[in-house]
Amino acid sequence: MVVTTMGVPDETGADPQGPADPCGDPFLRTRFAIPTLPVTYLRRDRLLGHLDAAPGTPLTVVGGAAGAGKTLLVADWAARRGRPVAWLTAQMADKGRGTFWAYLLQSLRRAGVTLSAEVGLPAEAGRVDDALLTRLAAELSARAAPVTAVIDEYDRVTDPETADQLEFVLRHAGTGVRLVLVTRTEPLLPLHRYRAAGAVTEIRNDELAFTPDEAAELLELHGMRLPPDEVAALLARTRGWAAGLRLSALAAQGERDPRSYLREFEADRTTIGDYLIAEVLRRQPSETQDLLLRISVLDRFCPALADALTGRADAELILTGLHRENAFVEDLGHSWFRLHPLFREILRAHLRARHPGLETELHRRAAGWLRHSGPLGETLEHAAAAGDWAAAAEALVGDLALGELLTGPRAEALAALFATMGSEPRTPATDLVRAARALSLGDLDRGLPILARAARALAQEPHPPAGGTEHTASDPSAARLGCTLLQALAARLTGSPAQAEAASRRAEELRREVPGRLLDLHPELTALLRAHLGAAHLWAGRFTEARAALTAVADAGRTASASAVAVRASAAVRPSAARVGEECLAQLALLDHLDGRPGRAERKALTALAAADHTDTSAPPGAGLATLVLAAVATDRDELDRAAALLDSLTDDVRHPGADPVTRAEHALVTARLLLARGDTEGALDAADRPVVAREPSPWVEAQAALVVAGAHLAEGRPELAAKLLTELPGEDPLCLVGAARAELAAGRPARAGDLLDRIRPRHGLGTAIAVRAALAEAQLAGVAGDREARRRFVAQALREARRDRLRRPFREAGPWLRPLLAAAPLRALAEGWLLPGAPAPDGTAPAAGPAPVVEELSGRERDVLVRLAEMMSTEEIAADLFVSVNTVKTHLKSAYRKLGVNRRHDAVRRARELGLL
Repeated sequence: MVVTTMGVPDETGADPQGPADPCGDPFLRTRFAIPTLPVTYLRRDRLLGHLDAAPGTPLTVVGGAAGAGKTLLVADWAARRGRPVAWLTAQMADKGRGTFWAYLLQSLRRAGVTLSAEVGLPAEAGRVDDALLTRLAAELSARAAPVTAVIDEYDRVTDPETADQLEFVLRHAGTGVRLVLVTRTEPLLPLHRYRAAGAVTEIRNDELAFTPDEAAELLELHGMRLPPDEVAALLARTRGWAAGLRLSALAAQGERDPRSYLREFEADRTTIGDYLIAEVLRRQPSETQDLLLRISVLDRFCPALADALTGRADAELILTGLHRENAFVEDLGHSWFRLHPLFREILRAHLRARHPGLETELHRRAAGWLRHSGPLGETLEHAAAAGDWAAAAEALVGDLALGELLTGPRAEALAALFATMGSEPRTPATDLVRAARALSLGDLDRGLPILARAARALAQEPHPPAGGTEHTASDPSAARLGCTLLQALAARLTGSPAQAEAASRRAEELRREVPGRLLDLHPELTALLRAHLGAAHLWAGRFTEARAALTAVADAGRTASASAVAVRASAAVRPSAARVGEECLAQLALLDHLDGRPGRAERKALTALAAADHTDTSAPPGAGLATLVLAAVATDRDELDRAAALLDSLTDDVRHPGADPVTRAEHALVTARLLLARGDTEGALDAADRPVVAREPSPWVEAQAALVVAGAHLAEGRPELAAKLLTELPGEDPLCLVGAARAELAAGRPARAGDLLDRIRPRHGLGTAIAVRAALAEAQLAGVAGDREARRRFVAQALREARRDRLRRPFREAGPWLRPLLAAAPLRALAEGWLLPGAPAPDGTAPAAGPAPVVEELSGRERDVLVRLAEMMSTEEIAADLFVSVNTVKTHLKSAYRKLGVNRRHDAVRRARELGLL
């Protein structure tokens, strides 16, 4: 609507009262009209309330970018006041002070303000008498009720003297006037004095931005109802900019699929582009336009970086001015800025159209500046955008960040960035990046030759002096250290412990040539080197060395993760060293399993998998191996369905020919043991015989495979073959000795069985799984000798050992001689509740074992959480229902998972129901 208080305009829009401005021209009534609100205008009560709540301040400033909605907001507020408002659109401000004041005086009169003839009008377009301003201020100050005066487009008032005159009138008019300025820029007024006195109300660009709810309502006014995530995406792209939202919605109305259009529209091909070019870009001087076009290639920028792109030295002044003018340049703090996303899109399109080919050069300049003064990630992005892969690879390798391509929160992004790098150029750095990508994907056939080529090239470059503190792009020290990292990884993947040790020794020498600050910035490199060495030791069966190396990394990873939490780092960016530590924890879990300690193995595996509760989009490192360990423990507990489910949950990565041989071998072994436990001897033999190609054989893999084969021979009545297979193995693996003793007993050779068990008896600290099997073998041997008391004693010992870790499989494998003993007191009491569900049936037969109880009783709060889990409540909903934090709920869940022996929500609910807890 148009609000007016005096006269009716003629066809030209001139005021019918006749010539009145200092030039003798009629007043243009359109300068006094409150703008009409469009049909799709959204009334925003939070901002109207802000304007209503500030009548006590003489000055109100509504400042924002072009199209921020400031004029319509004030127009809506003015039209709703119920009292006349003096409205002036200051488009005549450039015609002189006299003209400006003539129009302002006329707007006051049209709003019903009675001014005496002594006030009069300016006689000249370029000047105003001080007497006129003094009389105006005096008459306004005498008013009983203040008049509200709105000056729209106040940013057109660029004459400092005009601003001084306005401030003089405002200050001396006292409570007689409330001045509202609508402006794109910081107004030419001493705002600092008004702010200090609490005499100004301000609504700025950030407050003018639409909220999610407001954006959704605005889109509904245009006939579109979008889900919250799509509204949020559009809001992020427009930054809540009113004109951007409205123009996007209007353009989408003419599309067949408005929702797809709003997700994918190209800003430069819409009216948004026309608006920003006309209202923002073309209003700037040529130097500013050139700067804006050039910095459009940057996500963020500082003046020095902008100067590097323009070749000038005026960026700081220009950028500061653009931000002050709300010209779509956002201040990020610490002298860093960024462009509004839509403005940036449009500027980049114009850059390509006006200066073809310049974009590539600008990316190259940005990468060069950032290489020495900015973050590595931005350096890489600009070098890649310029197609300068040599510079990109040199930056990654030279910053000792090659390990970030292999692990950590940036691994996927870096892999995607370098995925488009071709076979050229061939430099040591580019070859190291290519080798790292190939090895991380398990492509040994491609990665190993490239790595060898890079190593040969680096060997020909001169070495810097040891202990240097400076590092340059031509210094090959970081590249050599990165090369040893990949050599250690290659040694691990090919099953070559000797080569892993050689790479580790070489890395220790090279560390002295690399600046300490780089090593401190990239702890993942040291962690990866130790992890690869530990994995190689594990493959070689050198468990003591493996445990030492892996524990060091796991402990360092926990420290790094705790430090990240202390600084409120999100899980998605938790340190790379922490992620390597999780992988090492999975390998330590396997070591515990091989040592016969299932409870300890399970706890470590669950801890490693707990990373899945974080917000990472990718699976945590070592997740496959940790899951395999849980499946192995479940098999030992005779929880065969759970073991099978865990195996089914694994991805194909664990079976990939280029995957870690430890993981591949364990997958084959766990699969074989599960099949054997289910009576599928043929399938077990086939799984155990799956080759894991490696340069050096693994003694423990051979021993574990032999145990499966021997178990199949025993199941099919070939104890002699089983005994021969196990006794011919090199070394003194205690589990193989027990297996061989069982085979000898089955073959009717108790003396040989006794000799084999004698080789175990002096050993102390055997793991539970080994000790239980050894005790059962001793019991069987005692039974053959007719020593019933010794037999019962050894069975009782086995039951007590196994009960803590719920090891049922050894008792299932022991044979029919054990069943009568377990069915009778006193051994029945030791077996009830975990191996046997309760007392024997009336016919004297032992009932089948039911689900194993929890290791520890669930707490009351853990039961509360489980009940809500069964009701399909989310973690956040459970926290709200129990009046606790989300982290507290997660802690209870992890504890319950551990006690129930599961690692997923569904499994926890299922197991709790089996145990009668729900």
